[in-house]
Amino acid sequence: MVLADKLLIGTYKLRKCLKPGVALCSFRGGCLANYCSSNSPKPVTLPGSTFAQNTSRGGLQGHRPKEADLDISSPEEKPEISFDKAIRDEVKDHFRRLKDDIVNRWIGPEGRPLHEVLLEQAKVVWQFRGKEDLDKWVVTSDKTIGGRSEVFLKMGKNNQSALVYGTLSSAAPLDGEHSRSGYCAMISRPLRGPFERRRSYDWSQFNTLYLRVRGDGRPWMVNIKETTDLIQRKDQMYSYFMFTRGGPYWQEVKIPFSKFFFSNKGRIRDAQYQLMTDKISSIGFTLADKVDGPFFLEIDFIGVFTDPAHKEEFAYENSPELNPRLFK
Repeated sequence: MVLADKLLIGTYKLRKCLKPGVALCSFRGGCLANYCSSNSPKPVTLPGSTFAQNTSRGGLQGHRPKEADLDISSPEEKPEISFDKAIRDEVKDHFRRLKDDIVNRWIGPEGRPLHEVLLEQAKVVWQFRGKEDLDKWVVTSDKTIGGRSEVFLKMGKNNQSALVYGTLSSAAPLDGEHSRSGYCAMISRPLRGPFERRRSYDWSQFNTLYLRVRGDGRPWMVNIKETTDLIQRKDQMYSYFMFTRGGPYWQEVKIPFSKFFFSNKGRIRDAQYQLMTDKISSIGFTLADKVDGPFFLEIDFIGVFTDPAHKEEFAYENSPELNPRLFK
């Protein structure tokens, strides 16, 4: 009877020890060693072992962890890349921009009422208040032809302006092809509509370019390009000078559109044409004063406005000898 009671008590304790949900500590006290067969070796659990680390996070669910609880990804699995989804998203974005263009055409530019646009006397086209404003511009220099000039563009103090700075070098590249060098430029990126369609700025209701800048006393060339599909006209632009005073104070520069002269590949043409302000593609600033050394130009904003006192339509004369097309 005593032997039978011991067997019954041992069986009961063994079932209780192997009950699912019991923590690992129940095994460490020799529970299996006391009630399992004496021929089987005792389990040895070393500190820091993998089994102890895995089971110390929570209770042991049965004799082996469930596969659903394991969060182990196979090394052969790769992130799913769907080109079809990317194309669909791109097409949706272009159609959304096309819809905005159509709606704005009926309502007015930038979704404003048309009567407000017609009565507008001034407009800020570019301002610099963050990195997204800098992304609308690109800088270039004579390094593209082997020169030594350097130009950089960054945000100014307190993210309230754009700072163009660098070093101008008039040393000609030693390639045997170019005899002149020494220029740096900052150019706005052309407007792009839906499906990469070219767009243009319409400044026909304004007559003056308006800038707020701060420079180091150097003269800059302001260049305006028209929207054109002709390859032979890609180097044509309209230009005028902007003289900076230098010093710590901001200056407001006002340049009438009638003052811009026509040039091709940097050369002023004998035949002059009036700037078409309803088809503006981009605007740029070029430094090429042949003075080697550091430079900087800080720009607050670039805009347009209507000067009621300015009545001049075109500042340059034409004659049948210079421009026969205008006198046919």
